[in-house]
Amino acid sequence: MTKASASIHETAIIHPSAIIGQGVEIGPWTLIGADVEIGDDCWIGSHVVIKGPTRIGQRNRIFQFCSIGEDCQDKKYAGELTRLEIGDDNVIRESCTFHRGTSQDESLTRVGSRNLFMVNVHVAHDCRIGDDCIFANNATLAGHVHIGSHVIFGGHAAIHQFGRVGSHAFIAGCAALNKDVPPYVMAAGLYAKPFGVNSEGLRRRGFSPEAISAIKKAYKIIFRSGKTVSEVIPELETLNAEQPAVGTMIEFLQQNERGIIRA
Repeated sequence: MTKASASIHETAIIHPSAIIGQGVEIGPWTLIGADVEIGDDCWIGSHVVIKGPTRIGQRNRIFQFCSIGEDCQDKKYAGELTRLEIGDDNVIRESCTFHRGTSQDESLTRVGSRNLFMVNVHVAHDCRIGDDCIFANNATLAGHVHIGSHVIFGGHAAIHQFGRVGSHAFIAGCAALNKDVPPYVMAAGLYAKPFGVNSEGLRRRGFSPEAISAIKKAYKIIFRSGKTVSEVIPELETLNAEQPAVGTMIEFLQQNERGIIRA
């Protein structure tokens, strides 16, 4: 079903089962497959392929040569019904690839809202991405990766499958992540190591000086005390009683399974 206010180029191919919202623009030679839903006021450029089941929210901008909702690159995949969900107000630049999930996880790849994906970013099967993130050119997320909100991911940076990056983290260009990166932490290198707290990013997002100071203390406890993750939790809980921003780090560490990056 296509709303009357949608503008679709005559060379675009739209499957009859696709749902196209109000005010949507679809450029030339674009293919919208079966079981695809595109929300109101989205802009889809030329030569884009969107396969279903895929749900795209409102006001997203998807540029030329993107492949959205394609089958995953997993040899175990045998055609199971899996999905991709994208929120609102995302910008997805040229040649990005977003794959649907696998039945080995929750059969779902989910992208939040207000994210910027620069040229040639890859989001693999079963990834979870929060809101307000930036992924620079050629950033690569392997399968089952979880990214929090307000994360900046530098160009050519890559993360191992099942890896996790906490909210407000900063990943430098060309970094290779084989372990998890806790919230608020800056990471760089091959393999990536911690390089302090993303203080400037936190200030820009309205964190108080007191909160940033507590986060820096937590960073020193985690990365400079020489203690294991389980050993630092009690100290972090004491700090969290004074400044709740530390609680995000505690929750992340308690859920950690792959280990965290180390200096």
